[in-house]
Amino acid sequence: MASHNSLPFCAMLPLLLSIFSSMAAIASGNFYRDFDITWGDGRGKILNNGDLLTLSLDKASGSGFQSKNEYMFGKIDMQLKLVPGNSAGTVTAYYLSSKGSTWDEIDFEFLGNLSGDPYILHTNVFSQGKGNREQQFYLWFDPTADFHTYSILWNPQRIIFSVDGTPIREFKNLESNGVPFPKNQPMRIYSSLWNADDWATRGGLVKTDWTQAPFTASYRNFNADACIWSNGASSCNSNSPSTSNGWLSQELDTTSQERLQWVQKNYMIYNYCTDNKRFPQGLPPECSIS
Repeated sequence: MASHNSLPFCAMLPLLLSIFSSMAAIASGNFYRDFDITWGDGRGKILNNGDLLTLSLDKASGSGFQSKNEYMFGKIDMQLKLVPGNSAGTVTAYYLSSKGSTWDEIDFEFLGNLSGDPYILHTNVFSQGKGNREQQFYLWFDPTADFHTYSILWNPQRIIFSVDGTPIREFKNLESNGVPFPKNQPMRIYSSLWNADDWATRGGLVKTDWTQAPFTASYRNFNADACIWSNGASSCNSNSPSTSNGWLSQELDTTSQERLQWVQKNYMIYNYCTDNKRFPQGLPPECSIS
């Protein structure tokens, strides 16, 4: 016989939903748990119980954060909403990087612009301290009006940059052709908002308008399906079998290749692989290999 004190299921439902939603929040990224604000003297803030992070820039300083974990391969997603209005001179950087003089790095950088002019999305790949592999894009939406997902897939075979699930760039492992590839150094996630008006907008011709400060960029919904590197070992090398590491061998299927080509045809505005003036001795070897 049921106790008179037990609640009917319909009365318990809101409580159960609350518990499940709390569990879901714990399972997804939390900025308190996953990141440290590393500079900016209070200009970086974690809000909404760890669901939102904001970086701001004023004339005195920018701000930045980094991941608590180091990663050795992974699929990293972050939603960003960029500095609105006149963002000329500002750069919002979001990237993976190792340490040392022969560091590896995988870059998204968002170069601000005058109101009404498009942001430039700047990408680069460094391996063993050498970069010079820039590709730049316009976006097919206003990245200041709402949050959009910017993703880096990094596995032993390739690096894929994506925006809202659409691939915009692929950098393949061509070590067999003498091209260094980032695969031996664990990397942290970094992001910063800073003043770069000596080069960021029209080669430095357009300066930061400090009357518009503070400039603010916002972050949410971080997710890392990744191998965490700790004490010289990868979490993916543990004996516990995992079915969630499909990204470790992921490649672009036919549909994704078509979307990549669409972006590169319609939105790419600079490609180091076509800059013959910059490389008078010949383009880098990866540029001639499909």
